[in-house]
Amino acid sequence: MKVIIKHRGRGRIRVQMAQPRMTLEQADLLACYLQRLPQVIRASVHERTRCAIVEYQGSQAEILRAFSQFSYQMDGPHPPVSSSRALNRTYEEKLVGMAAAKAVSVLFFPAHLRIAYTVWKAIPHLLRGLRCLLRGQMVVEVLDALSIGISLLRGDFATASSVRFLLGLGELLEEWSHKKSVSDLAQCMSLNIDQVWLRTPQGEVLMPLSQIQTGDQVCVRLGSLIPLDGVITEGEVMVNQASLTGESIPVSKRTGMTVYAGTVVEEGECVLQVSGQSGSSRYDKIVAMIEQSESLKSTAESRAANLADRLVPYTLAGSLLTYLLTRNVSCALKLAMPLAVLSAMREASGFHVTVKGGKYLETVAQADTVVFDKTGTLTHACPVVAEVIPFGGQNEADMLRLAACLEEHFPHSMANAVVQAARERGLSHEEMHSEVEYIVAHGIVSEVNSQRVIIGSAHFVFEDEHCTIPEGEQERYDSLLDQYSHLYLAIGGVLSAVVCISDPLRPEAGAVIRQLRGLGIQRAVMLTGDSERTAAAIAAEVGVDEYHAEILPADKASFVEAERAKGHTVIMIGDGINDSPALSKANVGIAISDGAAIAREIADITIAADDLNELVSLRRLASRLTGRIHSNYRFVIGFNSSLIALGALGILPPATSATLHNLSTLGVSLRSMTNLLELK
Repeated sequence: MKVIIKHRGRGRIRVQMAQPRMTLEQADLLACYLQRLPQVIRASVHERTRCAIVEYQGSQAEILRAFSQFSYQMDGPHPPVSSSRALNRTYEEKLVGMAAAKAVSVLFFPAHLRIAYTVWKAIPHLLRGLRCLLRGQMVVEVLDALSIGISLLRGDFATASSVRFLLGLGELLEEWSHKKSVSDLAQCMSLNIDQVWLRTPQGEVLMPLSQIQTGDQVCVRLGSLIPLDGVITEGEVMVNQASLTGESIPVSKRTGMTVYAGTVVEEGECVLQVSGQSGSSRYDKIVAMIEQSESLKSTAESRAANLADRLVPYTLAGSLLTYLLTRNVSCALKLAMPLAVLSAMREASGFHVTVKGGKYLETVAQADTVVFDKTGTLTHACPVVAEVIPFGGQNEADMLRLAACLEEHFPHSMANAVVQAARERGLSHEEMHSEVEYIVAHGIVSEVNSQRVIIGSAHFVFEDEHCTIPEGEQERYDSLLDQYSHLYLAIGGVLSAVVCISDPLRPEAGAVIRQLRGLGIQRAVMLTGDSERTAAAIAAEVGVDEYHAEILPADKASFVEAERAKGHTVIMIGDGINDSPALSKANVGIAISDGAAIAREIADITIAADDLNELVSLRRLASRLTGRIHSNYRFVIGFNSSLIALGALGILPPATSATLHNLSTLGVSLRSMTNLLELK
């Protein structure tokens, strides 16, 4: 590729491609190529001007050499399928076209043609409002149609044209924003795996992911993302499945077991036989579910469930009463609801709660079911050592010291928990052992004081290594608590200690659920991909009404959808990628602030990561907001009705009525801006 240098500076260069035009696909290809160069910090490509702006570190000559080596036909990483460049181009053109049409009609159309154009463009809004009225729906579209229709009847065509233009502009921007969010979400969730190692009779071959077929064998090594759903045919690995199941601890996978795209190999390597091509994995289905449910939210919930729709009848009635009284359509009804909602959203931020729209506060107030993810939501998602249980007369501190000495060589989440526990207790663990042998997905073998020492899973210690439980301690072994994961330490073939690992429950979790029940929540449910044993223990401790264990993201979303179909208003609270489909299916999705970026993007509300008590504050705030809005409307309508009655009886002159009306507007507005709760 040939380029023309347009501007250069320290660590930044802008070049123009020496070609007559650049397509959207070419711009995506070049941007993808530049962003993957190791020396490039940021790169953007603008197809209209055929320019690329690159921020880099290192030599400028290397960047120019990279441009010269680039070709649109070259093999290499492909741009994401869900690139938003074409989407942006489409809506930019629509926006420019709409603004240009407005300008042309105002500047160049004669008066009679401008009137005809305004009436023609107003017809869809009028018909939409009329259809809503015929169906008995008093919604925002009725107000839109009335504002345009009344302006036309009064001969105020400029106002009708402006209202119609602003309504159309708002709809366009809303549609653009939603589609851009979904597109960016899909791109963010893409695995960004372009090539995989395919096993062939001739050896391993690097192949594009798009060419991998069902039944092919793919090699996956330590630290790699699993690119496709499949079944392990060779090897043993420890897989971090948190992105799909929310399990806080890696899971052992052996020959014949299924692994899923988007999970990470933390230990070992394996060969898997592909069971689904790119685009058909569980991970891809998560993206599809989110896109579908977000689309449904934008087209259905944002209109049918919007608080403004429910208040339209009150707004019309209040406006009519005020007009009869003062011949002025401005009144407290126009200010009460938006001021109260905006004030509540501001107040929520004081409790470390971010609300993306007033309608979600109304839904929180109406909710009767709350659904919790376990890992990272009810628990801290960080394994810790809960207890060290010595056997055979061993000392607890010595056993923890020995376990940390072995585990520090092979850091994974459970090993890190052991090492951290020893550090917190001030137990130094200098090298006491000889060479360490690590057996993937099983454990560690070493030698201390001429004795064989092993630490690992029960399968490894008792079945593979044939270790025994000290005489007379079988009952103590059988009483180990089920809610913990266990590491077994054996010395000389005899069990010496069991290290109990837990994902600690948030201390406030149980109290929060009890307080939510006191605020009207009828059911609290826990969903988790973790084991039945762990889930049952956590559910009993935290006090939920029901729980479901060992479920995948699709199952969480299906549960939420089923609850809504039964007529329940559902709040879903989660923090991970695996929770995203359920968050988008719920009436209101609430994300933890330090959770996955995707969960925060999908969620309607975000709460602080360090305290679930924000949920209680949110429920109280939402309930009081709803009460305040209804109270404001009852007062305004009642007060204005009284003024009309007093005026009709000749008790109050019109000027006094108008003054009292305006004072009531000021009073309601000031009340709407006061806090609903006391700040902490």
